[in-house]
Amino acid sequence: MGKRKSKAKPAPKKRMDKLDTVFSCPFCNHGSSVDCRIDMKNLIGEAICRICQESFSTTVTALTEPIDIYSEWIDECARVNNLEDDGH
Repeated sequence: MGKRKSKAKPAPKKRMDKLDTVFSCPFCNHGSSVDCRIDMKNLIGEAICRICQESFSTTVTALTEPIDIYSEWIDECARVNNLEDDGH
């Protein structure tokens, strides 16, 4: 006679760490001064610096997170800076 097979316990779910919603400003370099807001009703994401009042807006989807808006802003700043360097 053999033993009964015991059911294996399910693996514990991994807890996802929260992503940042406050970032440093690419213009004034002030830490933790940029807030990202997502307006799902109008599908607009906005990043605004509380210190220098610089802002960036972009379209969002249901999967967009605040880090995505900030990353797009940084990418756009880099793109504009590269265009200015090439133009001179």
